[in-house]
Amino acid sequence: MKIATEELDRAILAPIFTEFFRAGFKLLYVGGCVRNAVMAVNVTDIDLATDATTLQMCEIAAALDVRVISTGEAHGTLTFQLGKQGYEITTFRQDIRTDGRHATVAFGTSIEVDAARRDFTMNALYADVVGNLIDPLGGLEDAKSHRLRFIGDAGSRIAEDYLRILRFFRFWAWYGDPDQGINPEGLAASAELQSGLDMISKERIGSELLKMLSAPNPAPALSAMAVTGILARILPGATARDLAFLVEVERGLEPDGLRRLALLGGEAPQAHLRLSNAAAKHVEQLRYYGQNSELALAHGFALGDEHGWSSWLLRSVWLENMPAPEDRQAVSLGALATCPVRAEDLKGLFGGPALGVALRQAQEAWLASHMQLEKFELIAQLRMAR
Repeated sequence: MKIATEELDRAILAPIFTEFFRAGFKLLYVGGCVRNAVMAVNVTDIDLATDATTLQMCEIAAALDVRVISTGEAHGTLTFQLGKQGYEITTFRQDIRTDGRHATVAFGTSIEVDAARRDFTMNALYADVVGNLIDPLGGLEDAKSHRLRFIGDAGSRIAEDYLRILRFFRFWAWYGDPDQGINPEGLAASAELQSGLDMISKERIGSELLKMLSAPNPAPALSAMAVTGILARILPGATARDLAFLVEVERGLEPDGLRRLALLGGEAPQAHLRLSNAAAKHVEQLRYYGQNSELALAHGFALGDEHGWSSWLLRSVWLENMPAPEDRQAVSLGALATCPVRAEDLKGLFGGPALGVALRQAQEAWLASHMQLEKFELIAQLRMAR
């Protein structure tokens, strides 16, 4: 089989391929970019593999006057910087020892050995500069059939790097065929070895979970994680129960990992997943308004059009309702609105913390009136309530 390499930046990379060949070395596309080309899905990252050592790669880069960044030299990886775009090139290698997360590697020249150390068969695909496929382990048919399976023994692959448990569910969410079901050997091994996730950094766990939640429909994968206890292990208290309904409600929207994370809930997601402060605050706001605000206008007013619609969708799911077109209009209207009462209008009546409370009360009363009450009416209500 042959794939088109135009989307793999073939024109940009042509001088690199030429110089590697001139120096007597192989250079191949590898992994996700080849897999995605086979599966006709968008290619994001382009990785390359070679039988050249890092020293030999540096010599090739010098001949081309290309900047090289040592992104993982101990593991044979250098980044060739072409303009604003970087391309990782890694020497064929074999894992000699692993500790469940990191590996000690030996470099070599064998594609077969390099392929055998990878995680899934669909990721062990290579292609040359013109798109001729090299398939050492039978991953081509798996990729074409949307069949995700570990290379060799699933338990052995996981024990080499326990992050592969989450990668297993993430890749199935993105590339698996729900009608075929999840690979039983991979699922059983992931369930049995899940305690190994305790040695993975929370940042990496959070990153993998958000990538999975950004898949078009991660509900089957999250359900499998919940059944095995893996979801509770990485985010105690989280539930995947309503995710399938949210995916249905979201139809036509771009998948949003943080909106879906807000739906899952769980105890202290920022601590368990090491979310950024901005991401944690966003998730908290979506949950708060989704659980507490009954007016679509209020969602838009508080969070803006896009995020206000997200929190309203969460509320709809929790109430088991399908959102209506007029709800969308109300969120947009709220996002554009400005409350007629401002803090300076209340400074003669309230001071200190009471001023903020009064301003919120004015905003709530104004929204409850569907933005019909005028400034003098709102201030009069506040005066009466003092």
